[in-house]
Amino acid sequence: MTLQASTLATAGILLAALLDRCIGDPATWLHPVIVMGWGIQRMRLRAETWAQDSPIRLSIAGLIITFTLVLTSGLCGWLLDQLVLGRWGGSHDWINLAARVLWVIALASSLASKSLEESVHSVLVALPADDGVEPLEARRRLSWIVGRDTTSLNRNDILRAAAETASENAVDGLFAPLFWMLVGAGLWMSGFTAGPGPLALAWIFKAASTLDSMLGYRKGRLRWLGTAGARLDDLMTWLPCRIVMLSLPLVSRSWLQWSALVSSAESEGRHDDSPNAGRSEAIYAHCAGVQLGGRNRYGNRWVEKPLLGAEFPIADILSVKRIMGLTKRLELLWLMIAAGFSWAA
Repeated sequence: MTLQASTLATAGILLAALLDRCIGDPATWLHPVIVMGWGIQRMRLRAETWAQDSPIRLSIAGLIITFTLVLTSGLCGWLLDQLVLGRWGGSHDWINLAARVLWVIALASSLASKSLEESVHSVLVALPADDGVEPLEARRRLSWIVGRDTTSLNRNDILRAAAETASENAVDGLFAPLFWMLVGAGLWMSGFTAGPGPLALAWIFKAASTLDSMLGYRKGRLRWLGTAGARLDDLMTWLPCRIVMLSLPLVSRSWLQWSALVSSAESEGRHDDSPNAGRSEAIYAHCAGVQLGGRNRYGNRWVEKPLLGAEFPIADILSVKRIMGLTKRLELLWLMIAAGFSWAA
């Protein structure tokens, strides 16, 4: 069972990554994150009705929302993991085949490589060739994928924002869920097939990430209501982010520069308020040779982000594409290493 589960997990993850690269997230498909979002909205309405403006009650409600969503998402993933292992399918081949197809699709839904690339590319193609023309469409498309105010951004600002979201979300949307899938595969490889598998851990991470994106803001009631989800997201992204920092130089520059690249990224990225976002952007800045960071506006508030890769040129279309190319190469490296471990086992 252990060998079969190990092979199944590795094959499923490889197929899911290929499926994600080929079709991404079709708009007509019901995405698990949308379902998670619905659940968060409903629980938030009830929580705010009960807690009102009490910080203690809002914090308790945030813990309950986080626990409920994470437990539900993980349990749904675990049930499908177990069905794929043949726990309840019996000898019906068509049930086992249907379960495995659904499982691969569910795994692919946890990855966001193609959707992130398409979103960033749509901003680039909307930039007018003439610098004198207002980039209205590019600003509009950029507003779909970043949290900053885009209404007054010029061409250089838009390109910097595109480069930053391509680097930060590569970790949040691709490498972190992929990491947790591989952890689940590792548990199966070690014989712990009754525990959380690749899909269970991937959906637990997606639940934390969705909580952070919807509730993780330091304003109003969310200052307390979203704390638990934001902290869980930081915790689950911490290790994948550091592994990206250690592995991205291997697919970008000479291996002799590995130590200098990692040290520079750590020394600059640690000044960001986020324990992960600054480091994600910093390693991409140094590996892609582009300057990131600076002043951003969020509503009526200006935030001064640490400058990353100050010695490099500012972002342009080529540097944004270079960042997305590095993400492809690093994903391939991770998958090759995972396949190698599975084969060796």
